[in-house]
Amino acid sequence: MNSYSQAESAVEKRTNARYWIVVMLFIVTSFNYGDRATLSIAGSQMAKDIGLDPVGMGYIFSAFSWAYVIGQIPGGWLLDRFGSKRVYFWSIFIWSLFTLLQGFVDIFSGFTVIVALFMLRFLVGLAEAPSFPGNSRIVAAWFPAQERGTAVAIFNSAQYFATVIFAPIMGWLTAQVGWSHVFWFMGGLGIILSFIWLKVIHDPNDHPGVNRAELEYMEQGGALINMDAKKNQQKVSGGEKWSQIRQLITSRMMIGIYLGQYCINALTYFFITWFPVYLVQARGMSILKAGFIASIPAICGFLGGVLGGVISDWLMRKTGSLNIARKTPIVLGMLLSISMVTCNYVDTEWLVVFFMATAFFGKGIGALGWAVMADTAPKEISGLSGGLFNMFGNISGIITPIAIGYIIAATGSYNGALIYVGIHAFVAVLSYLVLVGNIKRIELKKIA
Repeated sequence: MNSYSQAESAVEKRTNARYWIVVMLFIVTSFNYGDRATLSIAGSQMAKDIGLDPVGMGYIFSAFSWAYVIGQIPGGWLLDRFGSKRVYFWSIFIWSLFTLLQGFVDIFSGFTVIVALFMLRFLVGLAEAPSFPGNSRIVAAWFPAQERGTAVAIFNSAQYFATVIFAPIMGWLTAQVGWSHVFWFMGGLGIILSFIWLKVIHDPNDHPGVNRAELEYMEQGGALINMDAKKNQQKVSGGEKWSQIRQLITSRMMIGIYLGQYCINALTYFFITWFPVYLVQARGMSILKAGFIASIPAICGFLGGVLGGVISDWLMRKTGSLNIARKTPIVLGMLLSISMVTCNYVDTEWLVVFFMATAFFGKGIGALGWAVMADTAPKEISGLSGGLFNMFGNISGIITPIAIGYIIAATGSYNGALIYVGIHAFVAVLSYLVLVGNIKRIELKKIA
């Protein structure tokens, strides 16, 4: 047998349980974003029924982001302390329970409804906090470097997939049987999903469907297969924990990565919050048409997201360089996103849709921050490191919608808003080209 045939037979014998792990991450992340979107779908009917004014709705919309940001560091610490499987199970179960309970807020009246809804949305945000750091840890444990970009792109693209799949179902439920059923449907399915998670997810060494060849392949490619082994989950003092955080936030590479993610998320939050409003107010579309048109960039974002991961891993296999493999799609994707500013200079409707779809496609290609996170996070605090990264990234979710609101109020136009978002895409490019430097895993120094 020649060497090629031997290599081929070795590949054939290797199991591929890691692919089922990323399928599960994709499904869970779809529900994660579906549960975030419940209020935006059911909100207008709900507000009418329970007497919520726009100010009240604004506060309730903000509840999730505040809690999500606050919960990142504690969520990351819990992942490192108790492991991905256990913490993520409780995360899915609890956020689904609080989603389901939102369907009962109409038992209250007056100001109590706002308080109850705010608290439940806040608790959903808090419970979802470990989800993306958990995704990043699981990918770091299960995937070699040359497959990590695709794995991250798959779970990250679930945010677009969730819009395409769940929005029509939730819209139909609201129209046919009432807004409460949206929360009961999503929350109930999420609780069932949490128990499926327990059956499907295992540490690499404990998974019944993994053979030695797959484990060796993963480990040789840099997968941290022993991340959640008991011996690696040592208790550390509060002082040491803060020393570890300090090492991350004073690393030039990490500052560049955090800034890049903040800027990339500015695009995400523009599309989630102001984009449909822009289509209605600045472009004169009906709400129904705007809803349909908004799904076109979402589909382009999904396709770009998967393509970005595939390109990144192809470059990794070809060049062996993390810098080329991760930075190339991020830089090119963000430069493509700046094309949205062109909408300020065109009047034709299809051109507006084209440039917005191009921008979202570029944003999808460039959304490799979590792959970079899985490449760089210190193995001792992979969860905490992901939490810190997600915290900085999602501060953008608080600032961007407010800043755009002020720009529109001050100028009476969306032109400045598009320029604001375009500048963020350009700063993300500069951050990765100038600040980040060499992408490599951080080795923590022990405090004396």
